[in-house]
Amino acid sequence: MTPNGTNNNHNGTMHPKKVWIDLENSPHVPFFKPIIEELERRGYSVLVTARDCFQVCELADLLHVRYKRVGRHYGKHMVAKLGGLGVRTLQMMPTILREKPDLGVSHGSRALFLLSSLLRIPTITMFDYEHVKWAGFARSSWIMVPDIIADQPASAMRIRKERVLRYPGIKEDVYASSFRPDPSIRERLHLLPDDIVVTVRPPATEAHYHNPESDILLDSVLDFLGQRPNTKAILLPRTAKQEGELREKWPDLFSSGKVVVPDHVVDGMDLIWFSDLVISGGGTMNREAAALGVPVYSIFRGKLGAVDKYLAEAGRLTLLLTPEDVRSRIALVHRHMDVKPKADGRPALQSIVENIVGIMESGCPVHNRKQRKTS
Repeated sequence: MTPNGTNNNHNGTMHPKKVWIDLENSPHVPFFKPIIEELERRGYSVLVTARDCFQVCELADLLHVRYKRVGRHYGKHMVAKLGGLGVRTLQMMPTILREKPDLGVSHGSRALFLLSSLLRIPTITMFDYEHVKWAGFARSSWIMVPDIIADQPASAMRIRKERVLRYPGIKEDVYASSFRPDPSIRERLHLLPDDIVVTVRPPATEAHYHNPESDILLDSVLDFLGQRPNTKAILLPRTAKQEGELREKWPDLFSSGKVVVPDHVVDGMDLIWFSDLVISGGGTMNREAAALGVPVYSIFRGKLGAVDKYLAEAGRLTLLLTPEDVRSRIALVHRHMDVKPKADGRPALQSIVENIVGIMESGCPVHNRKQRKTS
């Protein structure tokens, strides 16, 4: 027997058990940062790889997450995606063969799952959108989802129930509860006291779930904001190509300063907190705003997930379905900002880490082990 968090090597000496985490998209960085810190606090070693796209590496640098840069974005078309997946998997292989992790953990990283499957490394794949296309392929591994999704009919993900791990709340709770805002962002973005600040996140046009109706809604949003006085939109394009297309389509809004793109990477949580409202075509920013209590409007028009339905029904997220909704439902008013967001001791982080530790130590999640002891 060895203590938790350690393995014996071939010389009989002790070394920490190792978790491999792969960051494929920018929302993964703030999400995994507290998970990495908690695992290391418990004595585990953590290897982090990061894909060089969607400002993943820049955000990791900003948040002081140590990582190894591997791969990039290879294009939106299926052939390019599949080819890029193969290339990145091969690029990762020497590092993973050398590091020999005991468990791979990701929030939907196909490269981590594929390479782990080839090398027979156990994996936990996390989702917070049950309609993701490839979830069914991961059924031989462990899946971890919010309770809200786990309580949905099993057919939504086609995963065996005994392979599904769960955690309370939503994934944004993991880092929202410990968030402390930095007011210097207002000065860095040249925001004036009278400005009604609107953070705008365009839809993910290169994602498989993209619906062109979201682009129509984004046009309506920019037109609506452009006509309102004292309104400044902080636009967060997903790619340089998307930014270029929007600048070409709305030159007057950019030249007048009504729409501003930050010239450096900013902490999305800081930006959300110091905004009066958020309008987003992506799930993560919507949920971050909801977790912080900031008014948020969704222009996402893909298949709605259980988390977003829950937030909409609770009045924490407003769904915009038509251009008329944009004109009639968005409230452009100043928001009263407290000194800091309220933290309510959300248990999501501890639950996620306990599941990771339980699988790594015994191949069994903590709640299942507890049930066995009492049965």
